[in-house]
Amino acid sequence: MPYSIAEMRAQLYAAVVCDALDQVGLFHQSPRVSLPLQTANPNSSRVLIGRCKTTLWADMAHVDPDPYALELRAVDSCQADEVLIAAAGGSMRSGIWGELLTTAAKNRGCIGAVVDGAIRDVTKIESMDFPVFARGRCLYDSLNRQRVIDVDVSVEIDGVRFSPGDLVVADADGVVVVPRAVEERVLELAFAKVNGENKVRDAIRKGMTAVDAYKTFGVL
Repeated sequence: MPYSIAEMRAQLYAAVVCDALDQVGLFHQSPRVSLPLQTANPNSSRVLIGRCKTTLWADMAHVDPDPYALELRAVDSCQADEVLIAAAGGSMRSGIWGELLTTAAKNRGCIGAVVDGAIRDVTKIESMDFPVFARGRCLYDSLNRQRVIDVDVSVEIDGVRFSPGDLVVADADGVVVVPRAVEERVLELAFAKVNGENKVRDAIRKGMTAVDAYKTFGVL
């Protein structure tokens, strides 16, 4: 059964999606490096769920003959419900994501970003209600320090592959990506587990022990 992005956001979260991926034999779909939410806002407790829009970044130490070219092309080609994935190898050389890229991406329908590196302009991004998960923050501009070298290709963060159009889920617990090939099955399992967890929670609140709840429902 196909699920809408709205249905996913209303019920799913990163951990339950990760559990569903385990059930289909995909055991490494969440980077173990810390990528915390850098842009707290009134809606920061919500889950970020969307489609991957991928960019590959590299460090540089020379004058860029065509600065910002591919990153601007990337944000201008964003689509509704996409999440910008910036695979920068964990580099903290500069703040590769900031206010202006956020403005451009959001205008195209992008709903958030996952940055394997640093960001800046945090306060201004917060005011735009645009969640960004990243390694940390850095004041330096990316000019002549880092640049996008490819767009809309498969990229990796901590050995986890993010491909264009894959489903990505991020919240306070971490980031997880669902390959297209298994998406339908993973979502079925994730929604089923959410329903099971709701039953367990209700039973425990009514007095059932955790042991008996697990024996009864088989969910933890």
